[in-house]
Amino acid sequence: MALIVQKYGGTSVANPERIRSLARRVARYKAMGHQIVVVVSAMSGETNRLIALAKELMPEPDPRELDMIISTGEQVTIGLTALALIELGIKAKSYTGAQVKILTDNAFTKARISNIDQHNLKADLDAGYVCVVAGFQGVDENGNITTLGRGGSDTTGVALAAALNADECQIYTDVDGVYTTDPRMVPEARRLKSITFEEMLELASQGSKVLQIRSVEFAGKYKVKLRVLSSFEEEGDGTLITFEEEDNMEQPVISGIAFNRDEAKITVLGVPDKPGIAYQILGPIAEANVDVDMIIQNTGADGTTDFTFTVHKNEMNKALSILRDKVQGHIGAREISGDDKIAKVSIVGVGMRSHVGIASQMFRTLAEEGINIQMISTSEIKIAVVVDEKYLELAVRVLHKAFELEEA
Repeated sequence: MALIVQKYGGTSVANPERIRSLARRVARYKAMGHQIVVVVSAMSGETNRLIALAKELMPEPDPRELDMIISTGEQVTIGLTALALIELGIKAKSYTGAQVKILTDNAFTKARISNIDQHNLKADLDAGYVCVVAGFQGVDENGNITTLGRGGSDTTGVALAAALNADECQIYTDVDGVYTTDPRMVPEARRLKSITFEEMLELASQGSKVLQIRSVEFAGKYKVKLRVLSSFEEEGDGTLITFEEEDNMEQPVISGIAFNRDEAKITVLGVPDKPGIAYQILGPIAEANVDVDMIIQNTGADGTTDFTFTVHKNEMNKALSILRDKVQGHIGAREISGDDKIAKVSIVGVGMRSHVGIASQMFRTLAEEGINIQMISTSEIKIAVVVDEKYLELAVRVLHKAFELEEA
């Protein structure tokens, strides 16, 4: 008998029939003797509907009140899921985040979990109940409802699995696992049987949409085994996300390719090459809560330097405005420009640690297709490049083929 946490996203609970399907799957696991905690999101589209309602009354809704509103989506789903299970003759009980006592800080709309009181859940599990928990929400020390922000339901599932010392956390989505890249772009993409946490973390941070980076970070920190499965298929092992030290098999050189269309490039030309110049440029950007990803600095023979970095596409104009208003005159930059017609492509694999020539193979492959590389960023198991947006799909396809990712 195992203790399993199953998390179901919005498409998995989109209507009563899908909730019934979810309940039937849970019933099969229960019949095997497992203890089950089910974490559910709001029904597909419901959170967006609630946000839209709030914005009709206040264009920039008060964060505390917005959390009060959008947390109701999951409350509806847990009640419906519990009813579907009870109808099948299974003892089930629903819990809001507050009823579980998922304690968070008070950063409304993007709260972080600080503690989980698992006693109520454990007591009900031992009494034979399936516990159905609202994802995405918690409560601060003053009793205010909070929500966890983007990917919050995945984070709830992983956090509960950690608190309960679960044997496995299963994430049910509309795909049947983690693929070598997006199969909508590359039909030959292959589902991976397993992948390391390091690789999954890099893929998530570089643009893969299967799992939110925050939940992967949480799972890695607390050593929670994750498995990604499809809620629309009755059978299948999905993809197990585990720890490299637990896998004695030879790792492939490259496990997957991620891409991101949501970044923009900002270039600051002709600034003095002196200590502190990077802080003078990026300090005001950080103070405005704008996240910076890739950074390149090139020093010329004339004593000046060019500075290039990437931000989210939606924040390019904000960053440009800050630089032109607060930085350009102060540091004497010759020119400041932005480009939102770029894309980032990343290859990821723990095999890079023991294989040489991966970067040169990537760069040669792109060069042979006439794809110019504008920026490069590396880590121990990742190489990311920025290219012109129009070459994104071609770059992903040729790299997928060059590294033979379609082969088992």
